[in-house]
Amino acid sequence: MVSTNDIRPGQSILLDGTLYLILEYQHVKPGKGKAFVKTKLKNLSSGGVVDKTFRADEDVQQAFIDKQQFQYLYKDGESYIFMNNETFEQISLNNDIVENKYLYLTSNQEVTIQMYGDTPIDLVLPPTVNLLVTSAEPAVKGDTVSSSTKSVTCETGLILNVPMFIEEDELIKVDTKNSSYMTRVQ
Repeated sequence: MVSTNDIRPGQSILLDGTLYLILEYQHVKPGKGKAFVKTKLKNLSSGGVVDKTFRADEDVQQAFIDKQQFQYLYKDGESYIFMNNETFEQISLNNDIVENKYLYLTSNQEVTIQMYGDTPIDLVLPPTVNLLVTSAEPAVKGDTVSSSTKSVTCETGLILNVPMFIEEDELIKVDTKNSSYMTRVQ
């Protein structure tokens, strides 16, 4: 058990047998009355988000999440297949867990999967990934009057804005947090 005064965003707790991820946390001390804690919680089984208020000294059960390294292998229909780097065991994740993170997944890429017991609950991408540009408009000389960027499509289907000098079949580094171009990879 852990006090609600000690919980922080990114931690997981169990409420009524359901696993929740803390998205937001705010400790409120009103002028009158006792302090309380306002949280925004993501239900890790259904994906829904709920607002929950706790007394400031209330105890909640902390859930211990294990982070394991996996290698992305391939997509099979609606499932994404990953292999554990230590045990070589393969697991399958569905779209509910992967969400739009598939846009950053390339074959043999290392990722972290958060596990609660033997159940995968979340896919954590590395901060940056290298992606191959598969489609890019040619840069036209003097075309920088209106914009100094152009739109390209990467091997995973990700579409993003890059500088005019990026061409097809180039490898670029992409920030996975905000889907932005960082640099060209040599």
